[in-house]
Amino acid sequence: MPLLPFIGFRLRRRLALVATVLAALTAAEGLYRSNATERIEHFYSDLWHRLAGVRATPGHVVLVVIDDQSLAAYPDDPLVFWSPYVAQASQVLRQVGASAIGLDILYGISPERWLAKMDLPNTDIARRFDQNFRREVASGKVALAATTQPAIDAGYDQFRLPQPEVLLSAPDLVSTVGLADLPPDSDGLIRRMPFAPPINLRPELRQGSPRLSLPALLAVRAAGLKADAAGWNIGGRQYLPGDPPFPIAFYGPPNTVPRVSISRLLAPGALQDPQVLALRGKVVIIGADSTALFDWHQTPYAVGVIQHGSFMAGAEILANAVETLLSGRRYEAAPDHWRWAWLGSFLLVGTALFWRLRSTPALIAFAALSAVAASTAFQAFLADWMLPLASLQLGLAVALLLAFAARLSQEARDRALARQAWGRYVSPAVLEAVLESGRMPDLGGEAAEVTVLFADLRDFTTISEKLAPNEVVEMLNAYFERVCEPILKEGGSVDKFIGDAVMAEFGAPLPLPDHARRALRAALRMREIAIEFQQWMDERFPRHDLPLFRIGIGIHTGTAVLGNIGSTQKADYTAVGDTVNIASRLEGLTKVLGCTVAASAATVRAAGSGIVTGAQRSLQVKGREEAVEVFEVVGIREEAS
Repeated sequence: MPLLPFIGFRLRRRLALVATVLAALTAAEGLYRSNATERIEHFYSDLWHRLAGVRATPGHVVLVVIDDQSLAAYPDDPLVFWSPYVAQASQVLRQVGASAIGLDILYGISPERWLAKMDLPNTDIARRFDQNFRREVASGKVALAATTQPAIDAGYDQFRLPQPEVLLSAPDLVSTVGLADLPPDSDGLIRRMPFAPPINLRPELRQGSPRLSLPALLAVRAAGLKADAAGWNIGGRQYLPGDPPFPIAFYGPPNTVPRVSISRLLAPGALQDPQVLALRGKVVIIGADSTALFDWHQTPYAVGVIQHGSFMAGAEILANAVETLLSGRRYEAAPDHWRWAWLGSFLLVGTALFWRLRSTPALIAFAALSAVAASTAFQAFLADWMLPLASLQLGLAVALLLAFAARLSQEARDRALARQAWGRYVSPAVLEAVLESGRMPDLGGEAAEVTVLFADLRDFTTISEKLAPNEVVEMLNAYFERVCEPILKEGGSVDKFIGDAVMAEFGAPLPLPDHARRALRAALRMREIAIEFQQWMDERFPRHDLPLFRIGIGIHTGTAVLGNIGSTQKADYTAVGDTVNIASRLEGLTKVLGCTVAASAATVRAAGSGIVTGAQRSLQVKGREEAVEVFEVVGIREEAS
C-alpha cells in the first residue's frame, strides 16, 4: 500500500486545526464587531443582572418618593395640586444640605390658572397657590424635568416643559431644566441614558434651551460644575456633548436605591428626623413611587416577567443613572486583548476537543464549554466587565460544525484508503467493523497481540517443473482463491502471498479477543480444502503425474509490530517480529512432525478448551535459543469451548 498518502498527515491535521480556530475566531470577532449578536448579548446581560441581585447600596443619591402612604395622608389633593407640598419638601432638603434636588414630576398644568377659572370668592388663593413652589425654583437649587416630542413640525423636535409660570421663575433653562426621557433599546428595555441628548430644535430656540438629561444635570450640580460648559469631568470620566448614551450601572432590582417617603419631610419636626438629616450631601430626586401613578418601566430586571413588582419606577432609573455618573462605576466592554485572549483560549480548547471526540461527546463538550464560558462571563460581570458570550458561543458552534465537516471528510478518505489497503485482504464484514470502530490502525506502527498463520505447499518445486508457467499461475490462483476463504470468514487478514505461501494475521487490523481459536478453525478448514483440491488437480492436470497435493500450516500467538513497512515507492501493511518468525518456522517443522497443522503452546493455550491435539514435541527453532513446544492440531470440539 502506498506510503505517500500518510506523509505529513499530522502536519496537515495541525494546520487544519489552526485553520478551524482562525475561522471560528474570525466569525466570533466579526459577529461582535457587527453587533449581529447584540440582542443575545442583551439577554445574557439582563440575566447577569437578575442573578447578581443587589450589587451595592448607592452612596450618592436618595429618592424622596410620593408613595401610597403619602397619597393616603392627603386623600383630597390630586397630584397636580401637590406643588405646595413639593415646595415644602424642597425647602427642608435645602435646609438639611442636599447637594442637588431634582423633581421627576412634570407640572404641565397650572393650578393657579385652573383655580382662576373657578371664580372663587378669595382670588388671592389662585394667585398665591404656587408662590412657594416658584420661590424654590427661583432659588436655583431645584432641577425640573422636561421631555421631548418626536419631530412633527418641519422636522424639528419639540419640548414638553413645565408650566410657563414656573419657567419664568427659573434663573435659566440650561441649569434648571433636565430632560427626563427614558429612551428604550430596540427590545423596549431601558439600559442606557444620554448625557446630553441630541435635539433638533428650530434655530431660534437652540440658544438657552435645556441641553442635559436630568441625571446629567443633577450630577453636574453635585460636582459643582456649570451646565453650559463645553465638557464635564464627573466621577473620573470625561463627558462631551454628542457622546453616545452611557450604560446605566444598575445597583440592583427595584427598591434598591434608598428612599424616604415625602410624608416624613412634610411632618412637623422633619428637621429633627434622622432619616431626613441623613440626606445631607446627597442628590435627592423627588418622584412618584405609587402603584396608582403608572410611572413604571422595563429594565434588565423585568425581562420575561409581567409582574408589576419587577418593573422599576422612572425616578429609580434616573437615580441609578445619577449614581453611575457620580461613582464613575460603569460596565465596560473588555479591552481587545482580553477579548481576543478570551475567545482564542475557548476556541482553541473547543476545537481540539471537537477534532478528537466523536459526535455525541463533542456536543457534550460544546455544552460544557458554553457553561464554563457563561460562568466566566458572569464573574466578569460582577467585576463590571462585559465579555461577549454570545459571539463566543457562536464561534464554538462554527468550530464544532467545521470539525464535524472535517471529520466526515476525513472519515470518507479513511474509508476509501482502508478499502484500498485491506479490501482484498480482509472480509467485507471485518473491513466494515474496522471502519465502524472509529479507530483506524496506526500505519506508523503499533504493537499488538495477534496470531500469525503461515501456509505453504509441499513439493511445489516438483509440481511447477511438470506444469507450464501459465498452468502454475492458474493452479496457484485457484488454490489461493479457495484457501483464503476460511481466513477471511474467521475475521483474519491475508497479509501477503510469498510465492506458494500464504501469510495471515488474526487480531489485526480488527482486534479480536478469540483470534487464536479463529486461526486454528481457519487452519483446519484449510487442511480440508487442500484435500478437496486434489480432485481439482486430478481433473485439471490428469496426465502430468503430479505428486499428492499437500500443505503445511504453522501458527503462533504473540506480540507483533504492525504498520506500513516498505519504501516511499512501495509499502505494505504487515506484521514483523519474533511472533512472525516463529509461525514461519513452525510451518517448516510440520514436515518433522509429519502433520498438516502445527501450533505453538502459546496458541493452544490462547485458543481455550476443546483443542484436540496429536503429536507434541519441543523443537529448536532457528533463530531462538529456547525450544518451542509444538502441538499437532487435529480438531476443535466447539461444544466444549
